[in-house]
Amino acid sequence: MIVWLNGTHGAGKTTTSALLQQLLPDSRVFDAEKVGEALMDIKPALPWTGNFQHWPPWRPLVVETARRVLDYTGGTLVMPMTVLVEEYWREISAGLAQYAVPVRHFVLHADQETLRGRIEGDTVMGPSEFRFQYLEPYAEAARTWLHDEAEVVDTTHLTPAGAAEQIARAVTG
Repeated sequence: MIVWLNGTHGAGKTTTSALLQQLLPDSRVFDAEKVGEALMDIKPALPWTGNFQHWPPWRPLVVETARRVLDYTGGTLVMPMTVLVEEYWREISAGLAQYAVPVRHFVLHADQETLRGRIEGDTVMGPSEFRFQYLEPYAEAARTWLHDEAEVVDTTHLTPAGAAEQIARAVTG
């Protein structure tokens, strides 16, 4: 099974995924951003798109990597990864369904003010314009499709540990 943690920067995906992995027996964290980083290392560089998710190879490589890891290890993959383009989510979820990989899709949500505050106050990654530029696309995706496609966990007033516990309860029944 895959437990996909979606949501924009500052929602708590990375922290929550590490805590969730501790609560789910036989689970591992797989950050699909590493697939994007591998593509970014290709020399000469792939054509500039502004985001590795726009490169057509990224999505099928995420599917292939996740399903092969699951074939090898079994268990659960916890995947913290923002996907705000509906077409990309459909491609990934259809690819996983083709291999009969069950996916529980959660969106870690917080209001815009909270997200801005978290990004500005991030002592690990620091504030960045890149992270801020995804706030409005997240809000648009949430309004138009994303919240309908996932189980929404509002982290505005919830700690990452609380979010992990809520998701673990939902996944394990």
